[in-house]
Amino acid sequence: MANIEQILATNAWVAMLPAEVAAELASHAQLRTLRDGELLYARGDEANGLFGVVSGGVRISATSAEGKEATVTLIGPGEWLGEISIFDGLPRISDAFAAGATELVFIPRAAFQQLLARRPELYEPFVKILCQKLRLSLAFLADMVFLPLSGRLARRLLDLARDYGEDSEHGRRITLRLPQDELGRMMGVSRQSISKELKAWEAKGLIRIAYGEITLCDEDGLRQLLE
Repeated sequence: MANIEQILATNAWVAMLPAEVAAELASHAQLRTLRDGELLYARGDEANGLFGVVSGGVRISATSAEGKEATVTLIGPGEWLGEISIFDGLPRISDAFAAGATELVFIPRAAFQQLLARRPELYEPFVKILCQKLRLSLAFLADMVFLPLSGRLARRLLDLARDYGEDSEHGRRITLRLPQDELGRMMGVSRQSISKELKAWEAKGLIRIAYGEITLCDEDGLRQLLE
């Protein structure tokens, strides 16, 4: 159980909890594994709790009435999804798939509800985290409206490098696997459009491209694309 407690501590809200409260949540936690591409949950499924990514990743996607799929975001190790369900209990509004072999920890909604009923003071830090996610979502929507593809793609790569990057000899390498069709789904454009931008940037020395992998060689140069 100590291992699960360490995993839970990667959640900013859980890390603020008293040790005995975190231990209580750990007693309800379950570990799950998924194969690459396996469905975690689908739109309309019961929102039954909170998931934390231990290894691998989760791709959150939405599908239009015409069947066109868009990747909303990628969730990597140390990040959590499903927090809103703890409060409203409404069905899932998106699909979630494993991005690579993935291990997750799951906390049932009922366990959180029981805890919050006994300790209502714990709502405040959790609401702050949800507000932070809302701010990021609104910033993303603003980018979609005001920035061209080059700016939107630069912003997304810089954010991914910040959250899932590690230093390498050539720059900041994004540790998540990023095939170009996945980036296309994230930007709502074709793979060809993404490939054209990335090849131009590589020619300028802004990035390095390998199979499913991107390294940011000149982050300042990419930030200039946001202006």
